[in-house]
Amino acid sequence: MGKILIPANGPADWQQFLAEPAKQWKRGYSARTLAHCWHDADGFPKEVHAVLTAADPFRDIELLVAIPEHKVPLPPVNAQASQNDIWVLARCATGLVSIAVEGKVGEPFGETVSEWMATPTSVKKKRFEFLGSTLCIGSTLPGDIRYQLLHRTASAIIEAKRYCAQHAVLMVHSFSQNDQWFEDYAKFVRLFGAEGTHNKVVTAENRDGIQFHFVWVRGNEKYLNE
Repeated sequence: MGKILIPANGPADWQQFLAEPAKQWKRGYSARTLAHCWHDADGFPKEVHAVLTAADPFRDIELLVAIPEHKVPLPPVNAQASQNDIWVLARCATGLVSIAVEGKVGEPFGETVSEWMATPTSVKKKRFEFLGSTLCIGSTLPGDIRYQLLHRTASAIIEAKRYCAQHAVLMVHSFSQNDQWFEDYAKFVRLFGAEGTHNKVVTAENRDGIQFHFVWVRGNEKYLNE
């Protein structure tokens, strides 16, 4: 992604940045739902702000910039980047905050680690080693962990380092009213010695100078019809 960013005049302007614009931009799907919700808020959506500010580190959090479909390069060079649904740079009393937002409605978190590594290649092996190192969890992981959660969290950490942020947050903004796939999220959070819950920021230990946080926020269902 280039360094020149063009302001969006409305949610429809987000569509062009999707990997598959025609396929992904549909009413009731996460990309369109997330775009309408966040663009309408012009900052943190109400439910997101409420959950963040209920946590001690983020009581005075302020959104500085939000970038739709923000691509974060991951090693090896020229391999596929981690494309955040939204990447947010925010600030609070304790420093800057890098937030990787993953929007969901009913979609799963993609392949498990076992499925992704079923056909191992040198690129995948290098990527997996990099993710384990970046997340400080090593390269021996349960096979049922979702690969998407690994690289999305890594993207929050990478951008935290790039902007000298003190906090890195993986946020799942789910518009599923029965919290589909929450167990996959909770299983992932346990890798960091924490217990995931709904509508609450979970703070893991400080690793490599950056404080890790995880949060599952239930979105406003009205945006499913936008």
